[in-house]
Amino acid sequence: MTTLSVDRHDLALLAELQRDGRATNSAIGEKIHMSTSQVSRRIQRLEEARVIDHYAAMLDPLVVGLGVMAFIHVTLDRHGSSSADTFEQAISDLPEVLECFSVTGEADYVVRVVSHDLASFSEFMMHHLLRIPGVTNVKSNISLKKVKQVTELPLDHIAQPRQPKMRVHFSQ
Repeated sequence: MTTLSVDRHDLALLAELQRDGRATNSAIGEKIHMSTSQVSRRIQRLEEARVIDHYAAMLDPLVVGLGVMAFIHVTLDRHGSSSADTFEQAISDLPEVLECFSVTGEADYVVRVVSHDLASFSEFMMHHLLRIPGVTNVKSNISLKKVKQVTELPLDHIAQPRQPKMRVHFSQ
């Protein structure tokens, strides 16, 4: 893995892009006090280093008719790479699945799913998820309301300069 050095200008640029991925390089430059060409070069470097993974439009699920969001805890019958590979490939092919995480704890995976309504969610569970080889147990939680959802990653931990240790001398 290569190391990428980022400075305060990179962090300001990343923060602006997270707030508005459609902002022009000129508009970003005005906000962070850099020229358009500097912004462009920095963005290209950050994209090449995969710090910037991709750009996307965020759609409102309710507006596009996806009123049910569920979090499903999935347990597999066996722990091993072949069971995991089979599950992960199958889950990757399901458009209702927005996210899938391999986790520790009682379940092997947590899956975030959207569907039109409870009937379509039931259809998804019965005819897709439960038919994946190796799935032995599922527990689902239906979201009642969105309390917080952000797409901006916190970057403060990168910007914190390391403070030198203070030495305290007592005089007598």
